Amino acid sequence: MTTPSDDQILLVHAYMDGELDPAHALDVERRIAADPALAGERDRVQALRTALRELPRERVPASLRARVEAIAGVRKRAEHPSWRALAASVALAAIVGSGSTYLTLGPQRGDPVADAVVAGHIRALMAPQAFDVASSDRHTVKPWFNGRIPEAPRVVDLSGDGFPLAGGRLDVVARVPVATLVYRHRQHVVSLTEVPARGRADAAPVRRTNDGYNLVGWTEHGVAYWAVSDLGATELDDFAQKFRTVPADQ
Repeated sequence: MTTPSDDQILLVHAYMDGELDPAHALDVERRIAADPALAGERDRVQALRTALRELPRERVPASLRARVEAIAGVRKRAEHPSWRALAASVALAAIVGSGSTYLTLGPQRGDPVADAVVAGHIRALMAPQAFDVASSDRHTVKPWFNGRIPEAPRVVDLSGDGFPLAGGRLDVVARVPVATLVYRHRQHVVSLTEVPARGRADAAPVRRTNDGYNLVGWTEHGVAYWAVSDLGATELDDFAQKFRTVPADQ
């Protein structure tokens, strides 16, 4: 068994941290599957993460709490300090002391799938083109996914409704390759990602925003659909409605 190079190890770590684009993530997955040394590195990273999560949480010593209170200027009420006020003061000190740390570790988003879908959309907009296969013909786009994902995606033609198909690409959600269809509406790009959701009940469309982008998500026949775009919310709702109402065999 060969020893992985530093670059290979860094790639594995970037893969585990979810920092790679879909194409590079799939490439690293193939390397890991073919190289026991890289698989071992992946397992070591995962084991370390698990161990850190399982470490016992120590109570904050009273002496340390008092020192932090003194630095932050938190006043005690009676004999018991306000831990909420203390936490707020510590957070404020952290923001002032390190803005970049706050931006990195700041407010957490609620849905990792929605986050991954938006991240894929943003990466696609930054790329030379937003798709891996360019075609307005659904009979070209749909077969392109054969062998790349377990099940063929649903691809519909919405050109008559003002949303012409532009192509398709592979994205990665929770380390699983998924199909994303790319539609256009005037100068806007709409990404429609289809995530396997076996066992989940059908769910009506729900609108939300993420990183300044509008999303509409719904579940139908064991697939979670996520439409994301910088289109206005009403127009994106219209896209989702038109996609949903096209017969399944078209």
